[in-house]
Amino acid sequence: MKTQAKSIAYGSLLLSTVMAGHAAAAPEAAAVKVALIGDSRVTDSAGWGKAFADRFGPDVQVRNFAMGGRSSKSWYNEKRLPPVLAMKPDYALIQFGHNDQPGKGPDRETDPATTYKDYLRLYVNELRKIGCQPILVSSVVRRTFGKDNRIDSSLTPYAEAAKEVARDLNVPFVDLHDASAAYHNRIGPEDSMSFNPKEGDRTHFNATGAEAIADLIVQNLKPVAQALCAHLKPASAKPKP
Repeated sequence: MKTQAKSIAYGSLLLSTVMAGHAAAAPEAAAVKVALIGDSRVTDSAGWGKAFADRFGPDVQVRNFAMGGRSSKSWYNEKRLPPVLAMKPDYALIQFGHNDQPGKGPDRETDPATTYKDYLRLYVNELRKIGCQPILVSSVVRRTFGKDNRIDSSLTPYAEAAKEVARDLNVPFVDLHDASAAYHNRIGPEDSMSFNPKEGDRTHFNATGAEAIADLIVQNLKPVAQALCAHLKPASAKPKP
């Protein structure tokens, strides 16, 4: 009888341990997975990536695959997409453009009317094959002002190309280019320079700039990705820069 009682007790303990293990693993298994694809302006260290990830609760896993100095062409040609596909994300935000521009060299340059669109279509199609929802994000503006104290952007053709691909392929689109231009036009050159991580760097962001750009992305993401945005933290929980 004692042996039988011990067996029952051991069986109950083993079952409790297994159940506890399943319970502990459940949140991770149920997590919404988000991948970030892009150049340095999307990275955690010099872009909006970390600030964006911090907007979500623990049920959302954000992994940042962005890499500084890359274009839509070079990022793909360096075989950086397979690890994203292996993650099997539910969503993937894609932003390029800055390093696709003329003067960046043949390994990176793309034409906004042709090859840039081709690479964006490639990302969309490959991600869709694994059941991921791609979201195209147009290039955030450089904080370069003209004589009229308004943003003077050379990225407009790339932003328009991203918009056209999103429309043609019926992909959610975040027009960060126009949103960031309007934002900087509103606050003006002096306040815009407070985003510079170092003097003269008008392309990347310090913590304050990253928070502001993440806000713009979230605001423009809500109408086109409501299911994802349902996992946002309450506004009162937004981290301070």
